[in-house]
Amino acid sequence: MTIASVQNHPDADVPAILPTHRSAPPTTIAGLALRTPFWVFSGALAVIFLFPLVWTSVASVSPHPGTGQVDGWGFGNYRTLANYQAGIWQYLFNSVFVSGLCVVLTLLISTLGGYAFARFRFPGRNALFMLTLAILMVPYATLLIPLYVLLNTLGLQNSLVGVALVLTMFQLPFSTFMMRISFESIPRELDEAAMVDGCSSFSALWRVLLPAVRPGLITVGLFAFLAAWNDFFAPLILINDSNKMTLPLAVSNLRGQVQGVVDYGATEAGVVVLALPCIVLFLLLQRHYVRGFMSGALKG
Repeated sequence: MTIASVQNHPDADVPAILPTHRSAPPTTIAGLALRTPFWVFSGALAVIFLFPLVWTSVASVSPHPGTGQVDGWGFGNYRTLANYQAGIWQYLFNSVFVSGLCVVLTLLISTLGGYAFARFRFPGRNALFMLTLAILMVPYATLLIPLYVLLNTLGLQNSLVGVALVLTMFQLPFSTFMMRISFESIPRELDEAAMVDGCSSFSALWRVLLPAVRPGLITVGLFAFLAAWNDFFAPLILINDSNKMTLPLAVSNLRGQVQGVVDYGATEAGVVVLALPCIVLFLLLQRHYVRGFMSGALKG
């Protein structure tokens, strides 16, 4: 007997047969007592992490002696930052170019590498993967001098492309690991069905698997962008031309532009400009970011 026939039957006890919606149980004092420490702890962490950012934002527009904003509240410090040497737009372009190229190269290489490690069987596969991860154990600074010599030989020293290549190299171990576990979380039957329909390995990757591992791609791309955008040490070692400086390097040089006196106002303005793209991207992509990290945990 269907629900519709039960409802139309004259003697049917509809309330006894049809499912009823129960209201949620009221919040008890015990439940509130258990959740209150969590709320307090989470709120305290939020205040701790947000306070430096709020303080920096307020300090960038507040008056300070010896800065571009001496009297009253305003954007004098931002004008000082905008007019520093080659200008803020040049340094922003340099940072965007380096970060964008790093993201593209990291996604391309780590996707192909992660796909190969996850889907193909070849001699020494696990040993090669462990060797790739071993790069994470090498201190960052110890590799910059040999890379400086190598880039100088290739004609890429003092080049934004050279900086992007170096930053990509340091992102590849983690990115390849992330893409491998992302591909391994996808059932093999999915790409096998695509190959039965006539797709090649590359076509199955492009048409079927890439949409399935989109959270992993976004996670890898976001990590690569944040690392390249905020990196200071690699541009410091590899860049000699002031017009090719990235924004973190320009902000650092701006601090002592007048007889070694630190311009705190312009420095705070530079920190705000540096942090803003990272905050916006993270807020927009945080849902995919969390799903990308959970992809390996949900395998099987």
